[in-house]
Amino acid sequence: MKIFQTSEGHLGLSAALRSRVVHILFALIFLFAVVSPAAVVFAVVWMAPPVATGSAASAGIQPERLLPPPDVQPTSLPDSPYNVYANTLSGAVPCPLCELPPRVYVPNSKAGTIDVIDPRTFSVVDHYRVGSIPHHIAPAWDMSALYVDNEGSSSLTVLDIHTGKPVDQINIPFPYNLYFTPDGTKAVDVVERLQRIEFRDWRHGWALLKSVPIPWPGADHLDFSADGSYLMISTEYSGVVARVDVNSMQLAGSVRVGGLPIDVRLSPDGNYFYVTNQGRMGVSVIDPVAMKEIQFIPTGRGAHGLQVSRDTKSLYVSNRLEGSISVIDFASRSVVAKWQMPGGGSPDMLQLNPEGTQLWASGRYHAEVYVFDTRSGKLIQRIRVGAEDHGLTYFPNVGQHSLGHNGVYR
Repeated sequence: MKIFQTSEGHLGLSAALRSRVVHILFALIFLFAVVSPAAVVFAVVWMAPPVATGSAASAGIQPERLLPPPDVQPTSLPDSPYNVYANTLSGAVPCPLCELPPRVYVPNSKAGTIDVIDPRTFSVVDHYRVGSIPHHIAPAWDMSALYVDNEGSSSLTVLDIHTGKPVDQINIPFPYNLYFTPDGTKAVDVVERLQRIEFRDWRHGWALLKSVPIPWPGADHLDFSADGSYLMISTEYSGVVARVDVNSMQLAGSVRVGGLPIDVRLSPDGNYFYVTNQGRMGVSVIDPVAMKEIQFIPTGRGAHGLQVSRDTKSLYVSNRLEGSISVIDFASRSVVAKWQMPGGGSPDMLQLNPEGTQLWASGRYHAEVYVFDTRSGKLIQRIRVGAEDHGLTYFPNVGQHSLGHNGVYR
């Protein structure tokens, strides 16, 4: 058999040889890359697009990456524990309220007057008359005004937050205490004398929405659940804490704690209500779901006012009849410190400065205001005011809105 070499055969052989050479060359390059890590860098750099230079670079064109970006894997952090008072943790007054000079407004129940204190100098800078028996000064829900509840004259004196002076009067029956629902839709007038609370439309002429009878004497202090759907109110002279549905505006249950329950405050986790008990000399811890007292924490004679610390880890309790402040740790539900007042006193309602470094207390039976250093527990100032000073407020303060009373913020 004869074999004839044609031009096509010659070309095919040449192509085959070239293909074999190419394969051998790539095999050698691959071997070199495996043996030498430097070759990898060389290959990437050699094949990367050119870097802009000269006038293009000076014109603001950014150079391209020489290496691909790292492989960033998605990550997530665990959710923070729920905290009712999360908006108060910063210790910073929201603006434009931050532009107002700080003031402490003190209602003198027996004198029927207001003393205004500059907390930077601890001096009284203003003094004027209001209605009869003013008990507390409540910041409005949106902190646009301050309301003095004049129980004896069935009125609210409206204070201008810029001047600190009275500008108006609102007539509602016997306001002992004034609160605002967490959503800001309703005001709650606590009418202790008539054993009822009144839900009112404070944005539209304070019109009465509904009156809810409280069938136990002494209804005076309250706080709201975390979602604002209900409130828990103390009835001082009956030893009962009642539950009221905020949406239907009707009584929804009660729990008997005995003694003389006074101030009420929700725990930061929203699970329990703490209620001072002046008769039992301590604080009741109430489970609002089971509607029962799950613990009692002894603090001192005349346990009266409550204030959550700025870091929300502690609860300050004023022991009005023995002149002391107890500090309850929320985590252990136990008293971890007690601040005795040199020379005695009668601390009543409490307030913190925005930073949480000073605890202010009205001195109900001594016509003076007390200031404690929360870092040391020392009494650092006594300030003379009018007779039977009661629910003082430090304003402006932290938080997105006010629930009323003498300044409860969330």
